[in-house]
Amino acid sequence: MSRLRPSRRSHVAPFMAMEALSEARALERAGRHIIHMELGEPGAPVPRLVRAAAEAALAGGGLGYGEALGDPALRARIAGHYLTRYGVEVAPERVIVTTGSSGGFMLALLAAFDPGARIAVTAPGYPAYANILASLGLEAVPLPVGAETRFAPTAAMLDAAHRDKPLDGALLMSPANPTGAMIGREEFARICAFCADAGVVFVSDEIYHGLEYAEPAQTALAFTHEAIVVNSFSKYYAMTGWRLGWLVAPEELMRPLELLQQSLAICAPTISQRAALAAFDATDELEANRAACARNRALLVERLPSMGLDRFAPPDGAFYIYADVSAFTGDSMDFCRRLLVEAGVAATPGLDFDPRRGATTVRFSYAGAEADVAEGVARLEAWLSGQARR
Repeated sequence: MSRLRPSRRSHVAPFMAMEALSEARALERAGRHIIHMELGEPGAPVPRLVRAAAEAALAGGGLGYGEALGDPALRARIAGHYLTRYGVEVAPERVIVTTGSSGGFMLALLAAFDPGARIAVTAPGYPAYANILASLGLEAVPLPVGAETRFAPTAAMLDAAHRDKPLDGALLMSPANPTGAMIGREEFARICAFCADAGVVFVSDEIYHGLEYAEPAQTALAFTHEAIVVNSFSKYYAMTGWRLGWLVAPEELMRPLELLQQSLAICAPTISQRAALAAFDATDELEANRAACARNRALLVERLPSMGLDRFAPPDGAFYIYADVSAFTGDSMDFCRRLLVEAGVAATPGLDFDPRRGATTVRFSYAGAEADVAEGVARLEAWLSGQARR
């Protein structure tokens, strides 16, 4: 018998959206046609300009290791993006290109916190936060959010948690996964001010920026230069599989981030960096994708209430509806399994995002192609019509 035993730090909870994907793929291999509303993956193809840039890079060769901080041209382009989009000046020297936002989180958390640090995260919230924190020996401190604050965290919540037991950091997302909720401008400013005054390191997850439907999302950099900002080419730019993201960090963290990158990843994928330079020029195509998401969103907002799902978080941005399904079930895992097997629609149980309160919520992603989302809505409606209400 092998003596090998998994480490304690590897004992993390499953990412249920990925588990749902595996179950859906198994049904597809058996011949079923499944509508995927479980993943936050854009249904639109990679922008044409990005594909052309990648082809040119392949033809030109020279795709070896790059610099640990990232290609200087891409770092400069990312910095320029903040001036163009937000009116905020960012020095390219404060940008590091990462292996997706996931790689960015690892670098940021390793550079900014020592083991045992307490980091505030929202509940419901992105499940990988808690798993990454746990694997790094950091403590996730849940901030329960709900309808009373439009599912967005507040400075008052952070203050209360800090007074109860001091926080070292806060990792917050706007627009948020799974809710789609956004932090308003004034509250964002208050959060940044609180973190600066309390000595709490603020990590701002901004990977869904560009996918807003009413008010523009705010960057933490508009209010402070002490925050660590995480962003990605995966969502708005529709480049999930290219595994490319970035950090904007305070100057004093740049050398530690560079040293960590050298050892943990060497560099972000070179071909992805070359291709991503063109992403900032693909605005017309990307905005057309956002408009398609907006139509998918409108369809769900219109149709869900008539199905008995009339309570959901305000979908300000991203591409998710986080719905209360308590009219039909007290077990979101069972609800999603039956929806998949009986109706061929994959969705993610709320327990993935809120282990304490998620038994009566489900996340529906509307990131897919419009025809697929429309069929998923129709299947969901037909299936729910045959379900007994509690």
